[in-house]
Amino acid sequence: MSEHTPPFRADHVGSLLRSENVKKARKSFFEDKKISAEELAKVEDDAIRDLVKMQEEVGLQAVTDGETRRSFWHYDFMGALTGFELEERDDGIPFAGVKLRPIFPTIKSKLDFPADHPHLDHFKYLASITSVTPKISIPGPSCCHFRTAPADIAPAEYADPEVLMADIAATYKKAVQAFYDAGCRYLQMDDIFFAYLCDPKHRAAKKAQGQDPDWLIDRYAWMMHEAIKDRPSDMLIGMHMCRGNFRSTHAAEGAYDPAADAIFNKTGVDIFFMEYDTERAGGLEPLRLLAKGKQRVLPGFITTKTNEMESIDDLKKQFEEAGKYADIDQLGIAPQCGFASTEEGNNISFDDQRRKLELVVKTADAIWGGVSA
Repeated sequence: MSEHTPPFRADHVGSLLRSENVKKARKSFFEDKKISAEELAKVEDDAIRDLVKMQEEVGLQAVTDGETRRSFWHYDFMGALTGFELEERDDGIPFAGVKLRPIFPTIKSKLDFPADHPHLDHFKYLASITSVTPKISIPGPSCCHFRTAPADIAPAEYADPEVLMADIAATYKKAVQAFYDAGCRYLQMDDIFFAYLCDPKHRAAKKAQGQDPDWLIDRYAWMMHEAIKDRPSDMLIGMHMCRGNFRSTHAAEGAYDPAADAIFNKTGVDIFFMEYDTERAGGLEPLRLLAKGKQRVLPGFITTKTNEMESIDDLKKQFEEAGKYADIDQLGIAPQCGFASTEEGNNISFDDQRRKLELVVKTADAIWGGVSA
């Protein structure tokens, strides 16, 4: 392990572009049934080694496995929870101009976190091949509620949303401890639906289902807090928020204002990764609600959706603006989202992915004097 410990001034959300070797191997295993699970794992292992080397070379002190073994940023994790099952249907969730592959989570029985959840081994492999801090990102508790339609929830007791949310929180509490026991000291949860619930159309959709979006924001914060409140003192929790990321498209828009107080002051999270690469995210004013102290916000001024490179001078100006609302010492820099929230990946090249990560590190050097400052 590195002598440097998080939080870091430079970081990234988690997912990275999949190599052609990985895409071919996954197709050969899952669709064509031509290779064994061991053969697929070998290809993924090699690709993860290359990704870790790349992240270390650009100067990052926290690295991920790029979510290389996953098809989706969220469904792979959810589908391996006790009680969840993934179903393939005819029509996918709409993004801007495209539709997600038609996979839907369903809840068939009481929820729990299994001792053999595959992401635990994913983390252990990552930790075994890096000399810096290994980080794993998983979907946050809100995902299990937001992305599961009421009609797809079978247990009668879960008709009461508070009972369902209590079980989700308990499941995640068990997951947090399991990752800690596996050696994880830096766990990130992608709780993007705080941002979705700032979007007028998503708020209207929830109201049409008989759900108050502001109540959901409060309960989502409660679920996160319940899940992490008893974590050991040497375990850091990050939380990422964005407005959708599928093949460089988005699914929501709207400023953070309706959720900012709950995000910063009710979750108990240590580090906030917040999308801020377009006007869809609104202004920086919500940062004023960040409490003075050790919490840190990493505004995502650098986009992962296009090859266009931001300039350090422009990034400095954006941080000058952010500094009007939050102490600059409580800020850092990360890209706005992952580079491949699904295995298809964003419309960006491998070279530009690396350059974006290099820019994250260079910006931290320019503003704070280093990644670990």
